[in-house]
Amino acid sequence: MGHEDTIVAIATSMTPAGIGIIRVSGDDAIDIISSIFVDKNKNEKSFTESYKAYHGYICDKEKNELIDEVICIVMRKPHSYTTEDVVEVQCHGGPLVLKKILQLIEGRGARIAEPGEFTKRAFLNGRIDLSMAESVSDIIMSKNDYALKVSFEQLRGNISEKLNHFRKEILESIAFIEACLDDPEHMSLDGYKEKLKNKVDNIINEIDKIIENYDNGRLIKEGVNTVIIGRPNVGKSSLLNLLLDEERAIVTDVAGTTRDIIKESINLRGITLNIIDTAGIREEKGIDKVEEIGIEKAKSEIKKADLIILMLDATTPLSKDDEALIKLCQSQNKKCIVLINKIDLGKNVIDKEKLKNLFNYDIIVIDFSTKTKEGLEKLEESIEKLFVFGDIDFNNEIFLSNERQFSSIKKAKKSLQNVLSAIESKVSEDFYTIDLNDAYISLSQVLGIEVTDDVIDEIFSKFCMGK
Repeated sequence: MGHEDTIVAIATSMTPAGIGIIRVSGDDAIDIISSIFVDKNKNEKSFTESYKAYHGYICDKEKNELIDEVICIVMRKPHSYTTEDVVEVQCHGGPLVLKKILQLIEGRGARIAEPGEFTKRAFLNGRIDLSMAESVSDIIMSKNDYALKVSFEQLRGNISEKLNHFRKEILESIAFIEACLDDPEHMSLDGYKEKLKNKVDNIINEIDKIIENYDNGRLIKEGVNTVIIGRPNVGKSSLLNLLLDEERAIVTDVAGTTRDIIKESINLRGITLNIIDTAGIREEKGIDKVEEIGIEKAKSEIKKADLIILMLDATTPLSKDDEALIKLCQSQNKKCIVLINKIDLGKNVIDKEKLKNLFNYDIIVIDFSTKTKEGLEKLEESIEKLFVFGDIDFNNEIFLSNERQFSSIKKAKKSLQNVLSAIESKVSEDFYTIDLNDAYISLSQVLGIEVTDDVIDEIFSKFCMGK
């Protein structure tokens, strides 16, 4: 699939830096850069060789002005990122020089690229499938080592390889059934039901593994949504500041200081935590409207959390507000760590066994002090154990990138389950092919083979410029 226009974009940040890169792709890419490039001896030079670096100057020939000393990397089609002719201009990384070169290239007929258009062309031209294209964005946006590993393996094609194997198995089954139905005199379906059942069972089992891994993949890439809750003045904001190692939240002795939620992200032992410090939750009468809104927001965040950190005050017995928070945790059945804070004051009146009995599932309880940092290492260890990514085999396990892929995989499983139901019900074999074909289409959608232009445009619109 070709494109008539040639596109250009700045592929590096528009901030002062040692180097900047401008990427050009399309049929006219080499001619355009040739028209504004002179070599070190100030002679015009055509880019005859592919994958070669050309050292010289970018020149505005109409003004007879040298703009910058550059290196141009030429990649002739089809052996380039987009499979089109591509030239990358490496210049000094100043915003002004980048802008001047960009304007010069645009003036020679190139169009400013849309976000993600280079990768979109790589997809449309068949160099990569859609799952690989999405992994490019994931690599750029990776927040930790685990996320980077997952995204890189996807770029290498581990999802594509697995799903293409499923598609091949399904397609072979459809072809065999249809051939038997078309030519029953020479081909027979006798005994094939059991063989098909085993094949479909095996594919469903593999898909189940992918589905089970989805939450892990989401947590690795997007981070663990961690909500800090507790009644006012138990130390929630102090904990946030401690984890961030900065004074992000206001800390006072006045109840209800945090009136709204505060969101921050940190990297803890390779795990990204999206930490949310909430307003202190209390049921007292007389709280003002602003604090009441903050409390409702806090309750809403608890429902979306992957991890709840419940903070209690070691110096006071469990209150009705504390018990209400415990019931709130129970209702959500989330992973929960309870920090008994202020133990540095030398007075801990909270009965841990009674506390644990108030929960209807296992929790982690830690004696803690935001002042002395006692319990901080145990908190970090506990979070690491709750979200164990270190045991994952990143080379062999499949992690889907997003809800689009997850939805298509679930549809494929549903269609395959329909095939098993049809076999069990002993319906005519021609019904099998309908659901087998639906499963084939759903798996193809993950790879971008059966998706609409609107879906493709939506996916690439989220990419950064120049990629």
